[in-house]
Amino acid sequence: MGIPVERTRSPKPHPADADLGFGRHFTDHLFRIDWSEGKGWHAPRVEPYRPLSIDPAASVLHYGQAIFEGLKAFRHRDGGMRLFRPEANLARLAASARRLSMPAPEPGIVLEGIRALLRTDAGWLPESPGTALYVRPVMFATEAFLGVRPSKTYTLLVIVSPVGAYFSGGAHALRIWVERARARAAQGGIGASKAAANYVASLLAGEEAKAHGYDQVLWLDAARHADLEEIGTMNVFAKLGATVVTPALEGTILAGITRDCVITLLRDWNVPVEERRVSLAELERAHAAGALEELFGTGTAAVVAPIGELAWDGRQLVLPAPGPQSVGERLRAAVHAVQRGEAPDPHGWLEPV
Repeated sequence: MGIPVERTRSPKPHPADADLGFGRHFTDHLFRIDWSEGKGWHAPRVEPYRPLSIDPAASVLHYGQAIFEGLKAFRHRDGGMRLFRPEANLARLAASARRLSMPAPEPGIVLEGIRALLRTDAGWLPESPGTALYVRPVMFATEAFLGVRPSKTYTLLVIVSPVGAYFSGGAHALRIWVERARARAAQGGIGASKAAANYVASLLAGEEAKAHGYDQVLWLDAARHADLEEIGTMNVFAKLGATVVTPALEGTILAGITRDCVITLLRDWNVPVEERRVSLAELERAHAAGALEELFGTGTAAVVAPIGELAWDGRQLVLPAPGPQSVGERLRAAVHAVQRGEAPDPHGWLEPV
């Protein structure tokens, strides 16, 4: 099916690549598709980016049915544009929708809409190394009613933002605060979904950590506050001797797309990797024994980011700066090379726009 396109009459000026930051600028258009009971998904279109009109009784404002995704499109060495693993993101979007009692978007239609949007706004694709177009699908309940039940109408939008580095100040080893009192998600909850509610739950601890000079928060399990779960915007990995370990997917953390890429690459390289429970106490013992060689986080926004410090309750684990042959740095370089067409893509992660 063809996606109709309504072009803006008021195009915006493009920021310089050096001024991009992350999530501050938005392209001229968006993709939209709506859902209603009886009609299902209908009226896909690309239209000018503009403010929304929403009823004050829209159920998303009262009952929180809102989910989103994040993926990137890159300038390839041939001058074209490629999306990185969009099918995986759209499958996760559908899973999140089902968990929040929302109709699952049809991946084929959404991917076609994303492609139409990116072709329409192709002139926004930045050129500098480390830049990309960040693609943000978001879906929310729109029915005007008061009452605790799923909405009967929804809107799915895709907006696009030209981006540079995720963390301010450029690449650096992150200082991470370990949250020992609050919990982000519990067993049986929605922690494995990319729901807006999961992120609002992390904001207070994140702001407190930043006020004390830390970049992000490492969350522990809700029951005992003992086992590592995830960092606010990233999955977490530790290199213990020759083995790389990461928390298993047990229903409370997000199944990160970059996490999956990293595990795949490690296995390609014959690096032992374990998905299991990892306790803070285990990291502390490994650090004391000299076996904790690396810590790093993974995510769409930051890709692979080294962690230089974990701190909690007056204690800290400090790691040396990673060198170019560290596992984390090799992974970051390998993912970037595939994304930009500078290395083969044996796993079929790239999709043409």
